[in-house]
Amino acid sequence: MRHIKRIEVENFKSLVDFQIDLAKFSCLIGMNGSGKSTVLQFLDFLSQLVRGDMKDWLKIRKWKSTDLKSKLTRKMNIEFRVLFVDDQGEPAGHWEASYSPSRKHCTFERIDMLDYLLEIKKGKVVEITDLATAKAKTYEITFDYEGSILSSLKEDLLSPSILECKRLLDKIKSLDLLAPEHLRQRTRESSGTLGLGGQNLSAFLHEMDDGKRIELRERLKKAYPQLQGILVKSLRSGWKQIEIRENYEGQEGGFSNSMITEARHINDGMLRLMAILAELQSDNEFLLFDEIENGINPELIEFVLDELVTTCQQVMVTTHSPMILNFLEDDVARAGVIYLYKTRDGHTHSINFFSIPSLAEKLTVMGPGEAFVDTDLWALGEEIEAITEGR
Repeated sequence: MRHIKRIEVENFKSLVDFQIDLAKFSCLIGMNGSGKSTVLQFLDFLSQLVRGDMKDWLKIRKWKSTDLKSKLTRKMNIEFRVLFVDDQGEPAGHWEASYSPSRKHCTFERIDMLDYLLEIKKGKVVEITDLATAKAKTYEITFDYEGSILSSLKEDLLSPSILECKRLLDKIKSLDLLAPEHLRQRTRESSGTLGLGGQNLSAFLHEMDDGKRIELRERLKKAYPQLQGILVKSLRSGWKQIEIRENYEGQEGGFSNSMITEARHINDGMLRLMAILAELQSDNEFLLFDEIENGINPELIEFVLDELVTTCQQVMVTTHSPMILNFLEDDVARAGVIYLYKTRDGHTHSINFFSIPSLAEKLTVMGPGEAFVDTDLWALGEEIEAITEGR
């Protein structure tokens, strides 16, 4: 399985001359407006490119094409480069492209997976080269498509390595708009995704096999011991509705100690945790969560973090809470806590938080969260500026 190691972006909202190095578990921190949510949105954008249908994606987010490009440059296209590594951390290839918001597709693409190379030339020809033999196959693009050429090329034309790259990108899933009002919704079908806000949760759970639903219940019981069952009712016209069954000790007045609660009355934290754990059981490979601590009891934060850090999937979260950092082991924090900040010209930049000398020193005597609390983020800019100027 490949992972995304590094992303370079030019001209996506505030991401101008932006680079970020990713760990298996990455946690974005920074001041309000520093660009944390924008990074999640960009990763979701990358995934949508290989699925195509950019118009619907923009509609779901209530964006226009012009909202994607930065207001801080005169460039028209969004340019990016994504670097992949294998399970041993060795380079596995890269994907670079230039996306035109007005045309809604990539006008230039190059996917180099070390053994095969796929290139779009002048927006008219796609060439796939076996690098071991230098033999190339060329195809004219005589069809319209949105996003990446990968969204429309027949899979039997692609090498196994390029196909694996496509599937990894397709399996990036974002829950950056996760909210209780969405999670409570009744839905007919999920199409294999919870949706940006978790609005497909009821259908997603209904489509789970019994074994996975039992596993989900057992994992959720670690946080809510009274939980006895997760039920999904199929209503008229195919709508699905979530219910839970809970058992409490003792009886009073002849009433049963078993209680069934519909989604509209389930507490917000349980619904959020249910969605997060359900996504961890999916076959998706890179999961994105915005402000992971929202709506979850502080007593359950350590449980949530343990689940996210130990999963086999690559994970990125954003947070404003020092508590999140305090539940990370020092080595996880060193590798994955990334500080985002705005430069004087309004561009979002990133730096590994504990690579900053003052923070690295604090981590030797403090926990990651304590070091975060002990730092004046306003004053941190001068130290970062001195580091970046010295590179």
